Amino acid sequence: MSRITVIVDGVSYTDEVEPRTLLVHYLRETVGKTGTVVGCDTSNCGACTVHLDGTSVKSCNVLAVQADGHEVTTIEGLAQNGELHPVQKAFHECHALQCGYCTPGMIMQACDVLKNNPDPSEQEIREGLEGNLCRCTGYHNIVKAVQQAAGELSSQAVSS
Repeated sequence: MSRITVIVDGVSYTDEVEPRTLLVHYLRETVGKTGTVVGCDTSNCGACTVHLDGTSVKSCNVLAVQADGHEVTTIEGLAQNGELHPVQKAFHECHALQCGYCTPGMIMQACDVLKNNPDPSEQEIREGLEGNLCRCTGYHNIVKAVQQAAGELSSQAVSS
């Protein structure tokens, strides 16, 4: 067993984990962050995407011990003070989901796309979301939601 300390959504957790435990399983089973879903366990679908020190990673491709001493943000950690993050809000308003299974990872990846490119073109959004699969939609409303969130985040930055 290995002892790890990880900050998840602003809260510090210290736990004993098997060295082979995947971060996605640690988040779900030990920390209780079930919004991070297990999609494929092979890093192909992106449903398990979280932020590790502010950068999106597929948590089925990261060992929990690799997160020791680092900060993880899950879909549950995006909302602040009871307010949805602009990307979460845009996904809801633009109907950018159907079954919802890919949505947590898609939102986390979209946040990363917008952090790195606050005003992406449609093509840049599609390329930025490339590693996250949605089996229900044609991605049109997902792209629309990311564009809407980009506008919202831009206007928030101007008013700050």
